[in-house]
Amino acid sequence: MKLLALETANEQCSVSIVDETQTLFFQLDERAKAQTQTILPLIEQGLAQTNVELPDLTAIAFSRGPGSFSGVRINAAVTQALAWANDLPVIPVSTLQALAQAAYREAKLTAVTAVLDARMKEVYLASFQCDENNIMQLVDEEKLLDYAHAAEYQKFILIGSGSVLIKPEATEYQHIHANADDIAEIARYNAKQQQWVSAEHALPVYLRDNAWKKIPEQGKP
Repeated sequence: MKLLALETANEQCSVSIVDETQTLFFQLDERAKAQTQTILPLIEQGLAQTNVELPDLTAIAFSRGPGSFSGVRINAAVTQALAWANDLPVIPVSTLQALAQAAYREAKLTAVTAVLDARMKEVYLASFQCDENNIMQLVDEEKLLDYAHAAEYQKFILIGSGSVLIKPEATEYQHIHANADDIAEIARYNAKQQQWVSAEHALPVYLRDNAWKKIPEQGKP
């Protein structure tokens, strides 16, 4: 089994290639909003360094959102194009689940409420607990909420960039960010269960249905 994992939903870009037991390639570009320039070169670099060709992959995993509107869209589009061209299945992974997995990887936290800044005084959030396979699993629904309702929805310790927006004192784990290795860790487990979908289902999840209308309201060009 070999998986290609892509993460661009958080305004950064990372690519990982893994097999059943280890990471074969990982690269992170931390420049904000450079995903369109970096995603394909990073994929090419990873394939070259691991001597893997796209048709040899078992599946392509990607962060399907919620997150940055443009970042989520880029991730889904690249995944869909590569999967279609090479007849590969895809494994969509929640950005919030990947954030929870990062909390386990970095801090060994086993029960977290993952929170991302959604702008416009709202956050994306959901709660997760670690299962017997060390995979963080959803225990409620992913939500888009204003700060007050998000604080009421919190179940566990807060992690992620949105933590301090709903509780200013929740600074300890606000620095945690998901990357392609976290996508790959979740996808590896799903692939073993053959939990994947066809390329046409490599669809973004925004939670905000009319996100495209609200970009000007976010102060973006």
